[in-house]
This record gives sequence, C-alpha cells and structure tokens, in this order.
Amino acid sequence: MYSANHWGGAFEINGEAGHEAEDDHSRNMDLDRGALSRQLDETQASWLLGPPESKKKDKYIDLGCVVCKRKLFWWVFWCIIIAFIVIGIPIIIAKSIPKKKPAPIPPDAYANALHKALMFFNAQRSGKLPKNNGVSWRGNSGMSDGLNSTDFGLVGGYYDAGDNIKFHFPMAFSMTLLSWTVIEYSEKYKALGEYDHVRDIIRWGTDYLLLTFNSSATTINKMYAQVGIAKINSTTPDDHYCWMRPEDMDYPRPVQTVSAAADLGAEVAAALAAASIVFRDDPSYSKKLVRGASTAYKFARDTGHRQKYSKGNPYIEPYYNSTGFWDEFMWSAAWMYYATGNTSLIQFATDPRLPQNAHAFMAIPDLSVFSWDNKLPGAELLLTRLRIMLNPGYPYEESLLGYYNATQLTMCMSVRKFNTFNWTQGGLIQLNHGRPQPLQYAMNFAFLASLYADYLDAVNVPGFYCGPNYFSAANLRSFAKSQVDYVLGDNPKKMSYIVGYGKKYPTHVHHRGASIPHDGNKYSCTGGFKWRDSSNPNPNLLIGAMAPGPDQFDGFQDSRKNYSYTEPTLAGNAGLVAALISLTGTAGTGIDKNTIFSAVPPLYPGTPPPPAPWKP
Repeated sequence: MYSANHWGGAFEINGEAGHEAEDDHSRNMDLDRGALSRQLDETQASWLLGPPESKKKDKYIDLGCVVCKRKLFWWVFWCIIIAFIVIGIPIIIAKSIPKKKPAPIPPDAYANALHKALMFFNAQRSGKLPKNNGVSWRGNSGMSDGLNSTDFGLVGGYYDAGDNIKFHFPMAFSMTLLSWTVIEYSEKYKALGEYDHVRDIIRWGTDYLLLTFNSSATTINKMYAQVGIAKINSTTPDDHYCWMRPEDMDYPRPVQTVSAAADLGAEVAAALAAASIVFRDDPSYSKKLVRGASTAYKFARDTGHRQKYSKGNPYIEPYYNSTGFWDEFMWSAAWMYYATGNTSLIQFATDPRLPQNAHAFMAIPDLSVFSWDNKLPGAELLLTRLRIMLNPGYPYEESLLGYYNATQLTMCMSVRKFNTFNWTQGGLIQLNHGRPQPLQYAMNFAFLASLYADYLDAVNVPGFYCGPNYFSAANLRSFAKSQVDYVLGDNPKKMSYIVGYGKKYPTHVHHRGASIPHDGNKYSCTGGFKWRDSSNPNPNLLIGAMAPGPDQFDGFQDSRKNYSYTEPTLAGNAGLVAALISLTGTAGTGIDKNTIFSAVPPLYPGTPPPPAPWKP
C-alpha cells in the first residue's frame, strides 16, 4: 500500500507481519553470538570494564580518619600486644598480690614514757571513776566533797600529789598545759593512740573547775580554792596527818573559799579557754567552757578582787603560795584571745603597762622559769607565736616585739656556757637553785625549748641569736632532750625517775593510795602509818608518776618518808607529758600552725599616728 508523500517519493507501510519480522531482526542484531563466544584481549576488556584497580592499593588501610600503610599498622599492633604482655601483665599480677602493710615505726623512748606518764592522771582522779579508768587499785572517793559547804558540790577533779588534797590553782595550770600540748600536737596524740585519753584527762579537770565557781553566772564574787586541809605538824586528823587511801577518808575535808583571787581566777580562765579550743569539735561544750572562762576572767580582772588567792591563808600559803598575778593576767588574756578572738583581749595583752607590771622585760632569770606559779615565759611564748606567724603589726608590734625578745633571752638561758643557772655534774639544769623537786622545772623548760624550736621550723627560721652567738633550733632540741633523757635514765644513778619506766625506778614513792594494800581492809587515820613507815616497796604501782627528782649533787633517796625526793605532783607530770609529746618522733614532727588561730579575726595593721608637728 502506498500513500502520498508531500515531500517527494513514497512511504511504504508494512503490515503487522512485516513489523514482527523486523523486530526479530533488531533483537538478533543486539546480540552478536560470535562476539560472545570469542576470548577478549586486554584492550577489549578494558573497553568494557574500565581501567583496572592498582595493585598498590592493597598496601594501605583506611582507618576512617587516618590512612596508613598496612605494614605499619601491623607493626604497631604487634608492638602493643608485646608491650602488654611484657609490661601490663606483670603489673596486673603484682597489683593483684595482697600487700603487707608497712610495719609501724617502733615507738621511741619518749613515746613509751608518754603512755605511762598519762596514766598518772588516772590514778589521781577523785569522785566516781569511770569503768575504763585503768587503775585497778583505785575506786570511788571524795563523794561528799563540798556537798555541805558549796553551791554545787565539789565531787571530782584530781588529788594533787601523794596526799588527798585538791589544790585548784596547780590543778588549773596542769589542765592549761595539757590543753596547750593537744592544740600544738594533736596529730601526734592521734598517731600514738592517746588523743581520746588525753582529752578525757582534760575534760575530767575542766568539768571539775566549772564547779569551783558559779560558771552559769556572768558575775561572781567568790571562788573555791581548795578541798581538804593540812596544818604543819598537825596532830589532829587532816589530809597530812592521816595516812589513808582516798577511798577510806573519814576525817573532815573543809573547803577554802576566796573572795579576792586575781591569780586563781585568771588561771581557771586560762584553763577553760585553752580547753575550749581542744573541744571545738563539741560546740556546746566548747561554748560552755568559753562562758565559764569569761566569768572567771571578769572576776580576776575586777579591781575589787585583785589579791593573791593564798595571801594569809595557813592552809594554802605553805604549799602553793602565789607570788603575784600579773603573769596570770598576761597568760589568761592570751588564751582568752585565742579562744574568742575578742580584740580587747589582745589590746590588753599588748598594753605596755602589762609587761611593765609583770617585769617581763627586765631579764630577771627567775622570771624565765616556767611553773605553776610563774606563767610569764609561757605567756611570752604564746604571744611570740602570734607575732612570728600572723604578724599583726601596729598597734600591737611594740609589745609583741618585746615578748619575742624576752622569749629569745629565755632560750639563751638554756645554754650552759652562759652560766645563767647552775647544772649538776650529771647534766640537770638547776632552775630552782638547788632546792628540792627540780625535775618539774626542768621538764617545763624542756617543753618551751622544744616547742619554740618547732615554731622556728614552722616559719622557716633556722635559729636565733644570743648576743653575737648564733644557735640553731637543733640546739634547743638538744637541750630539751638532754633534760628529758636525764629523767628517763641518762643520769649518774642510771635510773628512771618515772615509776614503771625502765628497769630501775623509784619503788617507794610518797603516795597514800599506792603504799596501802588494796586488800579490802580499811585502815584508819593512824592505822596506815605502818605502810607509810614500811621499808617494803609500794604494793600498788603508781605507773607514770614522776618523782620530783634528785638533789643538786645528783643524789637520790628512794624513801617514802622523804617527800622532797619521792612525792609526784599533778603539775610535775603535766610538764613531763608536755616535754615528751613535743620530743617524740614516732608520730612525726612539727606543730599544728592554724588551730590555735581558728577564732582569731583577720588582723589588718592600723595606720600609725602622724608624727608630732615640727618645731624649730
């Protein structure tokens, strides 16, 4: 069939059969069967498959963010595995093996003696004893003390020495001194396992001191100074005439009340204030102590009560006579300031009139001897601490510099070549000029010297000058150790003066409770004389008691009748504990610089007054 073609020529239109034949032919044209059966060469294959991948690509590994050589990857991998095997596995094994705890440092002589010295206070307790008191031959005693003559009763506290009297003045000093050691060396006490023990000792004392006046009041007009009395050469039952265990006392024990006692009030204030720092972790008790300290301090400073507590009292003056109260004012003001941060207290402590009245800057050797009666060297060292560690500057600097210089001079007196004091041939300094009971003074001085050496170390000062002569902190420690070592046995007698320490020590100490058997029998006032006069050793061991010491020739009589050689005291043992804790190296070295200052506010030096106008 033909159709017209308007552009010239003709179109031939096939039928359906023609179309199918043409489609089959097109499909046959698409597949060249011969070509499929023939092997393609490399060039032809490249036309179909594109360029071949490089064989070098296998040499690299794609790690995502890094591409590295396969050889390097495997080299690093195997190095890590080998390192793990060589180093890691032995470390894992070593850490998995249970380790032995390092053996504790063996306690030195000072630590061993300290444990015993503290036990003396347990043996001196009066009142209802705790179950853990640790002294089997002691029991409840003095349970009616002061009940008929005081506002609150005076049950508790400590017996002073080998008798059964409670002297509050040296008792308060002993508690102040023990608190000072805890404030400075709390970490040592903890490491030695004696921290709770020494705090119990202090609290037993401060609980009692709070009973010696109306501590809940803000103003008082009297204090109780003593429980029990003793007359010289008495022939009637009292605490000296009778030789009885404190548990068996049946004679009168009157209380001494004083209405003017600047020294006693100030010392009680110092004891309570220092203890309030020790018990800062018990806020309610610490505040109670501060309140009581404030009341006692106010009583002491009242002009109407400025008199020595012992003046004219025949039951106090022969035993613990006070020679003044200005040193207690300085001592208590320092402790009250550290306890409260009240700036009026440091203003008083640095008022130039106070050291003038206390003769602090007069370089009097006897006033450099620290004791229950003379607090001046301790107060000066406390205030020196403030200067060298906080340096408050004006307006306190003038007096603080004076205390610092006085402290330096006190330390110079420990140097033997200056001959400020005599020494025994055995090496004991004679701070009380050869009179009886020298050891308590030597221990107090040893403590101050050792503590001052620690102060110098704390502020990185290597030493001090005595005129043109230079001495290091090590010189101070050497002096302190020489005195304590004398007590521990390095003396001509080759004996320890601490009961229960060493192989040889006093066995006849002048002490009622230790000398009378704990056998269930009650021995009367005079029935105990046979034990007093016996030549046998004491049946009860008064562990830790320091005998008052030898004479000026290093001689010693272990006699119960001779109390000058063998009667231990509360204040003497407090000084011994202080010296021992400062020197022991078993529990580390150094002081706690900051605890004592925790209540002290920031001190910014004031502006000094302008100079006087110039006059031609």
